Amino acid sequence: MGSREKVGFPAAKGAGMKELLRTTDLVRLSWIGALLRDAGIESVVFDGHMSVVEGTLGILPRRLMVSDDDIERARSILTESGEELQSE
Repeated sequence: MGSREKVGFPAAKGAGMKELLRTTDLVRLSWIGALLRDAGIESVVFDGHMSVVEGTLGILPRRLMVSDDDIERARSILTESGEELQSE
């Protein structure tokens, strides 16, 4: 069993992933992750270990990814909660 299957990444279920947002604000990232979890949407933070490279400067953004199947619903949930999302 691969590591993706063990932690239940959406990609392990055969779905692709899309970037929902990119931010250096770890509090915002945590808040949005909680909103999505409450709605039953699984998310994965990419680039979370870049702090090893950057130190504590907070200049490298983390990406919050969701499955292709959940991207529209996730965007809707964040918009309804007052979060601004970058346009594509």
